[in-house]
Amino acid sequence: MADEPLELLQGTLDMLILKSLSWGPLHGAAVAESVHTRSGQELTVEEGVLYPALHRLEKRGWLESVWGLSEKNRRVKFYRLTPEGHEHLKAETQTWRRYVSAVSRVLGVP
Repeated sequence: MADEPLELLQGTLDMLILKSLSWGPLHGAAVAESVHTRSGQELTVEEGVLYPALHRLEKRGWLESVWGLSEKNRRVKFYRLTPEGHEHLKAETQTWRRYVSAVSRVLGVP
């Protein structure tokens, strides 16, 4: 059970995407790789949920995109945070910290 990959909790994908983009513009596959790498290979973001999430975040005004060339010379969309996206990430991060703290108290985890 400990070796099984972790599933993303409902509502965390948007925050993880925004955090990945807070370090600079990335294309979709690079966002997924960033989450996977920074989670210590524990979290995997599948294409089937990644691209709808990127489009949803762009529609909400939290991301902007431009077409460019990937490191493999493929035409891809690069996403970056808008000022509104930075503000939303900040608020979501504060909420997430409160949530983790509350659950940790219930579980008796220091």
